[in-house]
Amino acid sequence: MTRQQLCALIDTLTPALEVQREHVLRMRRGHERLLTPSTGVKSKLAPADRILVTVLHLRKLAAMDPLGQIFGVTAMTISRANQEVRSLLEAHGHHINTSTTRFRTPPDISTFLASKPP
Repeated sequence: MTRQQLCALIDTLTPALEVQREHVLRMRRGHERLLTPSTGVKSKLAPADRILVTVLHLRKLAAMDPLGQIFGVTAMTISRANQEVRSLLEAHGHHINTSTTRFRTPPDISTFLASKPP
């Protein structure tokens, strides 16, 4: 997946991800928002990061623990992002192919990136 394809995917899924999140919050509250959308607890991962984490996980480049370490969140946060975004990928007809490379720890990723010529 090229950078342009990833940006296009993020541009496509971000509005749907926000609508989905608002729907889940509305169902949890049992009513519409009483305050403006900018108030309250902020999401630990931005929508673009949630999509990126899901793509990386679906490509099987890294498990949830190393992804969590890289993004500064827990594996549970990565898992939740994966669940949210995966349903949107399927709904929009996007299929993410797996990679042959697999990283087990963040240093594995650093070593891989260091070995690539600029």
